[in-house]
Amino acid sequence: MIVKTKKYKLESSTYIKLALKNVLKQQWWVFLIALAICAGYLWIPNAWWFIGAGIALVLYILFWLIQFAGVTQLEQTKMLFEKLAYEINSQQILVKLNARQGMPIKWDQIKKANVAKDHFVLVVNKAQLIHLPYKIFNNDNDRKFVESILKRKGLIKS
Repeated sequence: MIVKTKKYKLESSTYIKLALKNVLKQQWWVFLIALAICAGYLWIPNAWWFIGAGIALVLYILFWLIQFAGVTQLEQTKMLFEKLAYEINSQQILVKLNARQGMPIKWDQIKKANVAKDHFVLVVNKAQLIHLPYKIFNNDNDRKFVESILKRKGLIKS
C-alpha cells in the first residue's frame, strides 16, 4: 500500500521550533553541565556561578537557534521549504516536488520519529526533519498505516 499525501509547505518558524526541540532533547546533558557550574556556589559562595551558568546556557541555545535559522536561508535547503507531496510505503518515503521530480528517502536513513497529537516528525539528522502534520493525510487510515510502518521499523515505541 502507498500513502499519498496532499502538498504541504513547511514554514521556517515551524522548522526552527521542531529542530531546536529535537536538539535540546538529544543534548539534555548540557543542562546537567549548567547545574554543575551552579554547584560551584557550594565551593565559593558567589552569585556569579548562577549568572555564568545562565549566560552559558542562553548562548548555547542561541547558537543552535542561529544555526537552524541559517538553514532556512541556504540555497541547498530551499527544497525543504517548498510545497512538497509525499508517497510513503514500507520501503521508502518519496518526497515529490512535482509529478516528475522527487527524492526517495529509505527508512534506514531515518534516525528516529516523534509522534505528537497533530503531527509526525521524522528525524534524518540534526538539521533535516520531515514534518508530516495529520491534516496532509487523505484519511485516518493513511495516518494509521504510516504509524504502523514507524512501529514496525522501530522508530517509535508501541
